[in-house]
Amino acid sequence: MCGYVWRVTVCVLLAGAADVLAENIDPFEISSQYAYCENAGWVNFEPNVAEPNVGATVTGEGLRGLIWAENIGWINLAPCFGGVVNDGTGQLEGFAWGENVGWINFGPSVPGDPNRYGVTIDDEGDLDGWAWGENIGWIHFQSLSPVSYKVQTSWVTSCVVDIEDLAEIASMWMLNEEDLATDLDGSGAVDFVDYGSLAGVWLNRCPAGWPLGN
Repeated sequence: MCGYVWRVTVCVLLAGAADVLAENIDPFEISSQYAYCENAGWVNFEPNVAEPNVGATVTGEGLRGLIWAENIGWINLAPCFGGVVNDGTGQLEGFAWGENVGWINFGPSVPGDPNRYGVTIDDEGDLDGWAWGENIGWIHFQSLSPVSYKVQTSWVTSCVVDIEDLAEIASMWMLNEEDLATDLDGSGAVDFVDYGSLAGVWLNRCPAGWPLGN
């Protein structure tokens, strides 16, 4: 049993060691690298440690690397049996692992509350929202007061609802067929309802599952 626990611990701490990527936090070097947990203090996404996999790397698939909190130690963003994933539009889900605090959920939900509290990345590369650790509570990624802080990355989504999407709608306008990419409401026809859906997200980031590639 002890051997199993040891192997699991090593796996969790060293997962992703073969994928050494350069961290891409705080691209403008303005200390935009800190999230805050009321019960655990500051969480540093760009620790000043020159070791492989130290510091967060954000990609369109997920987060990698080790981040540091003075009061709880190292947190692995890509452990063997979890991992923080990115749906490609900046919506984060999944679990990081802290050896001293357990799992940390980047896409938590509150029972009975329809609001989404998970972590997101906007068009400027700013992370926002909340992650939840059962043993440490909420981690907040951006605030203006009483102290201003945020975590920022150089990764931004390339998918924005724009004129290319409108052209796709126009090319299939009034068609009645199955599995049309521009049939956004699944009615079997491309019509004003679909145009209205596109207009509702015009020039915003592509919603999760957006069927029109650009």
